[in-house]
Amino acid sequence: MSQGGAAYFCGKGAPNKNQEASITGAVAAAHFIRSIAPAYGIPVVLHTDHCAKKLLPWLDGMMDADEKYFKEHNEPLFSSHMIDLSEEEVDFNVKTTAKYLERAAPMKQWLEMEIGITGGEEDGVNNEDVDNNSLYTQPEDIYNIYKTLSPISPYFSIAAGFGNVHGVYKPGNVKLHPELLSKHQKYVADQEGTKEEKPVFLVFHGGSGSSKQEYLDAISYGVVKVNLDTDLQWAYLTGIRDYVLNKKDYLMQQVGNPDGPDKPNKKYYDPRVWVREGEMTMKARVTEALKDFNTAGQV
Repeated sequence: MSQGGAAYFCGKGAPNKNQEASITGAVAAAHFIRSIAPAYGIPVVLHTDHCAKKLLPWLDGMMDADEKYFKEHNEPLFSSHMIDLSEEEVDFNVKTTAKYLERAAPMKQWLEMEIGITGGEEDGVNNEDVDNNSLYTQPEDIYNIYKTLSPISPYFSIAAGFGNVHGVYKPGNVKLHPELLSKHQKYVADQEGTKEEKPVFLVFHGGSGSSKQEYLDAISYGVVKVNLDTDLQWAYLTGIRDYVLNKKDYLMQQVGNPDGPDKPNKKYYDPRVWVREGEMTMKARVTEALKDFNTAGQV
């Protein structure tokens, strides 16, 4: 969940000056998901996304909850967090990330970090006008991170820029170069003197709108996580949109529809009906993505 999504789960009217709504919402959502996940019989990963420098109190609050949960259950409340200091100086980014990984390490908790900039706009962070060169991370930066974080814990991943852009744009407007990730892996392996071909766990941000081949190429170079937020938002809308358009004559008033002037419309405008339509179209998009990512049937 994002910082904004966590606040939304708590309630948009709740005060959030010091990230209290985002902390409360994230923790509440984590406990909720943990409570219902067993009913589905599938593994669930609880991850938080894009914590910028100004949002670090949010991460601090969640890790307080992690440590409390760890004392009781021998595992953190959240599976992983993302700290995103990509807008800051590289030295500050890496050193601050290292401090948080030191805190996560005793819990064997995963930490994702970002180096380089993801273009576009997401959750109030706008990089639509950045220089294109900033969208491509250099192998030296990847190795610097690897060299700093590896002695602390093996449980970290790097969201490296290879032309990624949040959101969906007209085909051809985004120049992805996943082959750069292969160069990062080779550079780190050479510097470390290891025969391991993919020593770094990488992350693909801004995956929405990408081609299946771009997914497969990135995954083949060591990407272990793909972000697909915008496509899933669209999928969720389409189910609700199509339902409203198809049932328009049943949704204009509480009583009276094409079946008769006295016919009630409650069964059509009940939120459990039309919200479910959005869930079903989003489920279909997730199913498609799992196949694209070579993960279907792997669990």
